[in-house]
Amino acid sequence: MSADDWRARGRSALERLVRASAFERILISTAALVLSMFVGVLLILAAGRMTTCTTAATTFFGVGFCYDPFAVYDSLFLGALGDPINPLFRPLEGQIRPPFREGWSPLNSQMAVTLRETTVLIFTGLGVALAFRAGIFNIGMQGQLVVGALATALTVLWASSLVSGVLGTLVLVPFGLVVGALAGGLFAAIPGALKAYADANEVITTIMLNFVATSVALYLVANPFKDPQSAANETVALPNYASIPPILFDPRDSFSLVALGIALALVVASYYLLEHTSFGYDIRTSGIQPEAAEYGGVDAAKTIVSSMTLSGAVGGVGGAMYVIMILGNYQTGVPAYGFDGITVSILAGNNPLGVGFAALLFGILKSGSIIVDVSTDVPPQLVGVLRGLIILFVAMPEFFRLLGRKFVVDDREPQAVATDGGVDADESAATPGGGSDE
Repeated sequence: MSADDWRARGRSALERLVRASAFERILISTAALVLSMFVGVLLILAAGRMTTCTTAATTFFGVGFCYDPFAVYDSLFLGALGDPINPLFRPLEGQIRPPFREGWSPLNSQMAVTLRETTVLIFTGLGVALAFRAGIFNIGMQGQLVVGALATALTVLWASSLVSGVLGTLVLVPFGLVVGALAGGLFAAIPGALKAYADANEVITTIMLNFVATSVALYLVANPFKDPQSAANETVALPNYASIPPILFDPRDSFSLVALGIALALVVASYYLLEHTSFGYDIRTSGIQPEAAEYGGVDAAKTIVSSMTLSGAVGGVGGAMYVIMILGNYQTGVPAYGFDGITVSILAGNNPLGVGFAALLFGILKSGSIIVDVSTDVPPQLVGVLRGLIILFVAMPEFFRLLGRKFVVDDREPQAVATDGGVDADESAATPGGGSDE
């Protein structure tokens, strides 16, 4: 087979991946998940053979291994849910028992950890997805989250002296979310304006602004706004009435169903914005065919700045949630929610509806890793490798699909772009990025 034939086959496979339906993409992601777990089993067994132990954790084909891969994955996935499965439930062995463990409740503390991580990752993943859909690589989500978190902590702390009690909760929580959105949005507008009006590469500017955000936050928290009663670099703690009510979960779990509800509502609102409004149409067409979009009347510079501002605002709300739901103040060393949000967005195919499921997978992996560390002898480094394998395998098909769209779409005839946010009826069904396919 000649090189031209190989290129033609590769081109055909790429086009098929780009045009895969939502159901096909789910099947591909599921197959990738299974494959990653199979590879992980081999790694666990190999590590178990290279480790010295007094008693083998499992035996295969008469060979003992120090680590049991099935116990590891049980702790990783089911442990993140609070270990709900009854160990006596073995229908394949004829033991018919209740499937759920006695005393298990979905309101357990480990489930709270999973949903807490999921909630914050929804905001960061959604923010990255909104920018990506406009063709802008917002790598600065971490900095935007930090700015939103710090601004929320400082302003809510100041405002908490003006109101208190139930009224304080009703006023301060929405106020904190709005402040986080404004701070994150304004901070993200800086690289947006630089790209729109100075043609600066947004990847470089957003990465550099991450360092600016964390460094300025460190200075402020370590000096003028430092809690004098604490040795750590942190602000004064917010009063209890300035946090989101937990509802059903224990307050010690630092999770609120209200926060998750806000995140899911924002997912639906973002999907509606992208798919059913003229502004969303401008974002999508700018991300797919910027030249054709601008020819059709879309203001490219305005769309870039608006998209980045909206992206940063969503990330800023995630920072606000981190403060008023999880910590109760601002502390240095914010987890890498912003960088994880990039992978969440890629895994979701930049589809707002897919962000929720991708964030849940990340939340399970992060929460389950804690259970693996405390319940097994598997070293944390190996657990990190297993998490990375799952993320890599599941995200790579979507990554290649998004990358392939650039090559496949660019070779097509430019589609008709209407200034009123619509497309020709004959071509609307074939518009890349439209409908449920994106």
